[in-house]
Amino acid sequence: MTFGDLTMIAVDNLRRTRLRTFLTTLGVVIGIGVLVSMVSFGSGVQRNVTDTFRKNQLFTTLRVLPVEVDLEDAVGGNLQSVADAAVLDDAVLDSVRSLPNVLFAYPEIRFPVIVRLGERETRAQLAGLPVALGTYPPFDDIPYGRYFTSESDSIIILTQSVLADLGLRVAEERASSTRDDVVGLAPLSADSLLLRRIEIVTSVLEPAALSMANPSGAFRDEVRSYRVGGIMAKSEGIGGLSLSGGVNLAIETAQDVPHLGFSSVWDLLGKLGQEGGYPSIHVRVQDPDDLQDVRTAVEDMGLGVFTFADQLDEFRQQFLVVDALLGAVGTVALIIASLGIINTMVTSILERTREIGIMKALGGSEGQIRGIFFIEAGVIGLLGGIFGVLLGWGVTRIANSVANYWLRPQGVEAVDLFHIPLWLAAGAVGFAIAVSLLAGLYPAARAARVDPVRALRHD
Repeated sequence: MTFGDLTMIAVDNLRRTRLRTFLTTLGVVIGIGVLVSMVSFGSGVQRNVTDTFRKNQLFTTLRVLPVEVDLEDAVGGNLQSVADAAVLDDAVLDSVRSLPNVLFAYPEIRFPVIVRLGERETRAQLAGLPVALGTYPPFDDIPYGRYFTSESDSIIILTQSVLADLGLRVAEERASSTRDDVVGLAPLSADSLLLRRIEIVTSVLEPAALSMANPSGAFRDEVRSYRVGGIMAKSEGIGGLSLSGGVNLAIETAQDVPHLGFSSVWDLLGKLGQEGGYPSIHVRVQDPDDLQDVRTAVEDMGLGVFTFADQLDEFRQQFLVVDALLGAVGTVALIIASLGIINTMVTSILERTREIGIMKALGGSEGQIRGIFFIEAGVIGLLGGIFGVLLGWGVTRIANSVANYWLRPQGVEAVDLFHIPLWLAAGAVGFAIAVSLLAGLYPAARAARVDPVRALRHD
């Protein structure tokens, strides 16, 4: 018998036991559906993170530090390894800017401030940003007002989260919104906020006034006033490292604001070298392929480098663990379904013992008998895999719609939490066939060993 003949016999046997075949295949469908929906969640989260990195041009961004350092050690106070840290001064900044493929570089200017608007006030982080960032997200699409036009621009750009902390919101936001950071806030039109004077209060230290009797007397408040020039969306950072602050000034304007020198771990690294150094330097390169060359050149200067691409690699390692755990759940469901395949096919052998004996008496070999049962298992796996992928896709669409339904009132943009790439769909079908064939090993071997003489006597 040819392979086509064996296939016809196998398909005809499955057709004769439609209900049993349907129930067995349904078990495979459910197992593959669970597997696909689970793994697609991990794939969707990974794609969202990767798209966020790509959207914000983080694959072309690196951060120069005074020395290569493990941040966990720095936070824990173990700073012996960075005792000889370099100083990131203007000379180093110019050297970095002159490297090939560097579009622009700027020092990190970031410190805590008090924001006052009339009688309202709140605490926030102030960041100094260069004009060059205005062509990159999220600074290229400020919903209200404008970005800086020069490095010494005198306007200030607020985030909507700072406005919320001040008890205000832009009146143009949906009045029917049920977001926690919108409901209960006083609405003001964007026009009434723009060009309004806002005060920035910082603390400065006067060493001459420092005394053990009154240590707080060495600190005084410095107040600067700026006009609101823009209102942007919330400052969302990646891994706790946001490029902007709650309030933002042009970089030269921010450098002129007096403040205490220590506000973050990056400032701590800057203080490990000589006085006057920057805590870190942000660098933007031409193309992601240029990142490694620039990184090597910076490291050759004896400086440390942190890249967001490195952080993405760490995320991917975590995603592999998550995908493995999610995939294990689906695999267990599929293994349970394989037991149904074994049960169905063993039952089929008992019912078709006489038929198997006739095929052997007519010259059918053990390999052909075994092939028939293998094909039956493969067909169950193929159908279960295809419809399982469709089931998984349907479940993820429903789950995604429900998730966005609950997230949308909270002001979170619609996001696709699940992603079924081609490799996952094809792999799921192939995995279903492979598991089904493995499940058919024992029934096929048992059918091939049937004694034709006893089989012909079987009722």
